[in-house]
Amino acid sequence: MLARLDGARARAAEPPRDGSPGPAWTAVRELAEGLARRHPVVDLLPAGRGAVGLAGAVREELRDPLTPVLAVGAAASAVVGSGLDAILVGSVMTGNALISGVQRVRAERALRRLSLEQEVLARRLPHSRDAATSTETVAGLESVPLETVSAAALTPGDIIALRASDVVPADARLLSTVDLEIDESTLTGESIPVRKSAPAAPAAPLAERSCMVFEDTTVLAGAGYAVVVATGAATEAGRATRAAGRAAPRAGVQARLGDVTRMALPATGLGGAAVAGLALLRGLRLRPAVAAGVSVAVAAVPEGLPLVATVAQAAAARRLSRRGVLVRSSRTLEALGRVDVVCFDKTGTLTEGRLAATRLADLDRDLDPADPAGRRLLLTAARACPPAHPEKIHTVPHATDRAILEAAGRLDQGQPAEDRSDGWRLRVELPFEANRGYAASFGTDRDGPRLVVKGAPEVVLPLCAGVAGGSGTEPLDDARARAADERVQRLAAEGLRVLAVAERAVGEPSDATDLQELACELTLLGLVGVADTPRPEAADAVRRLSDDGIRTLMITGDHPATAAAIAGAVHIAVDGVLTGAELDRMTEDERIRRVARTTVFARVSPEQKLRIVEALQKAGQVVAMAGDGTNDAAAIRLADVGIGVAATGSSSARTAADLVLADAGVLGIHDAVLEGRGLWQRVQDAVSILVGGNAGEVAFMVLGTAIAGRAPLNVRQLLVVNMLTDMAPALAVAVARSGNDPTATRPATGALGAALGRAVAVRGSATTLGATLAWTIGRVTGRGRRASSMGLAALVGTQLGQTLMTGWRSPLVVATTLASAVALVALVETPGMSQFFGCTPLGPAAWGVVLAATAAGTLAAALAPALLVGVIGQAPCVL
Repeated sequence: MLARLDGARARAAEPPRDGSPGPAWTAVRELAEGLARRHPVVDLLPAGRGAVGLAGAVREELRDPLTPVLAVGAAASAVVGSGLDAILVGSVMTGNALISGVQRVRAERALRRLSLEQEVLARRLPHSRDAATSTETVAGLESVPLETVSAAALTPGDIIALRASDVVPADARLLSTVDLEIDESTLTGESIPVRKSAPAAPAAPLAERSCMVFEDTTVLAGAGYAVVVATGAATEAGRATRAAGRAAPRAGVQARLGDVTRMALPATGLGGAAVAGLALLRGLRLRPAVAAGVSVAVAAVPEGLPLVATVAQAAAARRLSRRGVLVRSSRTLEALGRVDVVCFDKTGTLTEGRLAATRLADLDRDLDPADPAGRRLLLTAARACPPAHPEKIHTVPHATDRAILEAAGRLDQGQPAEDRSDGWRLRVELPFEANRGYAASFGTDRDGPRLVVKGAPEVVLPLCAGVAGGSGTEPLDDARARAADERVQRLAAEGLRVLAVAERAVGEPSDATDLQELACELTLLGLVGVADTPRPEAADAVRRLSDDGIRTLMITGDHPATAAAIAGAVHIAVDGVLTGAELDRMTEDERIRRVARTTVFARVSPEQKLRIVEALQKAGQVVAMAGDGTNDAAAIRLADVGIGVAATGSSSARTAADLVLADAGVLGIHDAVLEGRGLWQRVQDAVSILVGGNAGEVAFMVLGTAIAGRAPLNVRQLLVVNMLTDMAPALAVAVARSGNDPTATRPATGALGAALGRAVAVRGSATTLGATLAWTIGRVTGRGRRASSMGLAALVGTQLGQTLMTGWRSPLVVATTLASAVALVALVETPGMSQFFGCTPLGPAAWGVVLAATAAGTLAAALAPALLVGVIGQAPCVL
């Protein structure tokens, strides 16, 4: 390809004919088309969860395995003549799907708005041109007019122009460059700018392909022209996103509730059959006996389970959205509650993603910027940077220059660069060039004309003859030179990019060329360490996650020394750094063992990040992966919970993520974990209300039928129980905040079985106890309708008492419980309504019995867990 490019340059000297496009343009276009043939267009979007409409989202929710159960319940209710019950069950089914669908669509729309705000534009050479000149060359493409298009409109073969602050819109091969520097941290994890040039770099690793620019990276300085070779899924970013394939389905709350329903349905069927059979044995006619049995079975179906999960997830998602955490799928919160490992990318996630001057040092010690020596070093380094007003430092092309100018600006707040406190007046500037290795400036201060130099230590130190010390300038002899080299190595080992700063008193040069000639016999002032600094909240986020029993890891493509330094700064325990090359040499079993023990991974490629996540999952851990770069996208997609940082991150990371931190605050991860844990706890409580209450209803109906030969409650009364004790209280518990609940800080196990069975048994037994006591006393002291009314009131009251005991911290639960109690009293005491539901108004004595029976049942529910812990040694309420 280089030979073809040289041929294109040679043909550029030929004159144009007949007003056709210039030969350089034609040559470049031929080269571009040839590259396009070698890299055909792949018309794919970056892999991820696509946006859906409301109808599609609702249809997807209706595929829930519990939907057929609800449909059967509605049909059975209609068969036995309970149209109102059938309407309720059908409403639950459609309402569940609608609420979940609306939540999904809202999240997708919010993400699309976030993506549109960060749409990438490209400067493209137009495909055809009427005017052309004979002076065009491949290196002189700046004479060709440009058009601005969306990055999505690019195809292989297009020629694009790159300028400082541009986001690279596609993978492209450079044709020409002028001091071009690219930030590739989103792709490789390297926080240091990468120098780019047109000459080929055959067989080079991704991080060393100096002749290529890649989608979603950022131009820091310089300019260039490049021909697009890949777009969309064919780019390095697209390949990284697709590398994970499809993650395995997650077993969460919905699946667990399906298990609960499958266990509850046979019990409800047996309960209905038992009521019908006992009624027939006691002489009741077939139709009323069968109707009673079917009504018990329908009433006992936990039809509120899917809605409870959906509403709890939606409420948690809304709370997180107010804190800047976008939940793309509310079901993600299920896995968050079980997360025990959080893997962080470094650059842009735990760090700011931009360089800052963090260390000042001489040969012996660190320097404080407030001290005279530190102040002199920092201000001298700033003199060798391009002049800029403090409010326009962000326009300075080089990231290292911006870092030094920002640090120096904090010493002289509000002063322009030419009026710094030391009186510096710039006369001549020699900008930084990679082949020279340093930048120099000449100017005057209060001490007269002075040359200042800032650059790579290996270049600047040989130009120095002396070193500044406390007692003046000392010769830079062999011993001090070795000390300087050792100091540079120590700072570099801490992950710093080290710059040497020197100066010399000289006469005024005639031009910039003289500066290079005068850059000798310098006096070394010291060293400036530049690094990507941790986010202010990163250490607090890691500490909170660790305090809650979650292990935190760092996985980065950066240098091991840099990774270890940042990990230590944010309080991730560093017990050694494992590199990607070391991982590749391990067997799978050894990799799983080492990954389970290691906390910092460096020099890791996107594929190796995948292997780390896979190894953690094979070790039995639930993994969350947080990152902002293209190199994180595949691991984010594969993790149990993928978390994208949106402020400066790539679209690939956001597309692959389940959660998006819209404000880039990693503290949002801790908030999300707590919401996930609270979700499991709230759903567990709601399941206990629904299933335990229904179990109590079935047991009471079976027991009453066995005693009296007739079911103690009719179909309408069972419907009242469902309305007052199941749906509203359970939903209130599901959406209640868990911030004041200490159980929300316990990790969820995601397990069901004997523990939940005991919880349901406690609630069902307490409900049966309260209802049976009141109903039995009513039978002894009055007529059947009075006994039925007392049994109904005690059944509802005992369940409400247990609900209040569970959610007394939530004002919503308290208000819902009290409202249900008031509705119960109104239903029983209102003459027309009471008769409609088969009840009769109760007097003070009857209400006293109901309250006593309710208190007895609630007290039994309160004492039973402690008794079970003492007998069995395990708490009964674990989901």
